[in-house]
Amino acid sequence: MDSINKNQPEDNYKDLRGKEGIKKIKELIDKASSCFFCTNTGKMPFATRPMSVQKTDDDGILYFLSANDSHKNQEISENSQVQLFFQGDPHSDFLTLSGQATITEDKAVIKELWNPMLKTWFTEGVDDPRISVIKVDVQDGYYWDTVHAMPVAFIKRLIGAVIGKTLDDSVEGTITT
Repeated sequence: MDSINKNQPEDNYKDLRGKEGIKKIKELIDKASSCFFCTNTGKMPFATRPMSVQKTDDDGILYFLSANDSHKNQEISENSQVQLFFQGDPHSDFLTLSGQATITEDKAVIKELWNPMLKTWFTEGVDDPRISVIKVDVQDGYYWDTVHAMPVAFIKRLIGAVIGKTLDDSVEGTITT
């Protein structure tokens, strides 16, 4: 039996590196905006919680704001390896990243990343003494996306179903910064 990839008449695998990888990371994170942020990745089950990315810089480093007394900060101080899972759309825009997390309380970075909605968690505002920054230096990842926009992908899948051919417009591959 052939795999679905062998049934795909179009090239649907492309590894992305460097600037091209960072561009795809930014694109998919912008679509998802939040992720499942996993710590204690050496144990099963690992700890998972939703987190919003505050910024992705030009080097592909991700920034999050977190309470310095949180479980996640404690877990990062014990093991800095993290895994992040993003989903931007029900049918595409999937991304998983692994990397090394570091924690800082740099007030200039906190001010740069601050959003008034964060006062829900940091009740004293931008100067709340509990705010810390988690920086994730991405080491590698994997993505699943569409080559074209979702309407084109849907039409291709519909045609594929009618003619009995795999036409799903997908592309996937490894991703590194």
